[in-house]
Amino acid sequence: MTPDQRQPDTPDDATISLVVSLRTKHPHAADELHRLYREALIRFCWGYLGRVEEAEDAVQDIACKVLASAEVPPPEQFRPWLYKVARNHCLNLLRERNARKDGNALPVGSQLFDVLTGHLTRLVRDELRSKLAEMVRTLPEAQQEVLRLRYVEDLSRTEIAQVLDVPESVIKSRLFEGLKTLRDYSTELQQT
Repeated sequence: MTPDQRQPDTPDDATISLVVSLRTKHPHAADELHRLYREALIRFCWGYLGRVEEAEDAVQDIACKVLASAEVPPPEQFRPWLYKVARNHCLNLLRERNARKDGNALPVGSQLFDVLTGHLTRLVRDELRSKLAEMVRTLPEAQQEVLRLRYVEDLSRTEIAQVLDVPESVIKSRLFEGLKTLRDYSTELQQT
């Protein structure tokens, strides 16, 4: 398939458009950055900071940093670079407040889950979500981070390796070990 045959408005096309806008200092680059990545970055930062208000503030700061960096052309692999900038910003905020992520589950009303379901379905989902969050909190922080980047943010292993500055083999190992531990824990729960 040639580039001309691709559907317009695919995420790749939109990201390419954003990179071009940033490189040419297009006045609407901020709007495009906001449209493409704001919600995902809030969710991502929320995972580190634990409070949605702090995540929203962080995303504003990150957008300013990205737009200010338009002086230097953004990398071709824009999405992992953006997540790396966001991760580093969140880690700096955590260091500044000298606190660690509290490990609490996301609030029930978060954007991560469909709220248009029946009462019983929501109760079952809440219970399952709570158990999953409990299981994930038992994992080492490095495995939690990789699982979140892969399954919540939908980054590829290659992109995660770029975000975390580690070899892809390390990412594969952390994913494998984290999923294995979760499966073992799930099996134990089912047997009790």
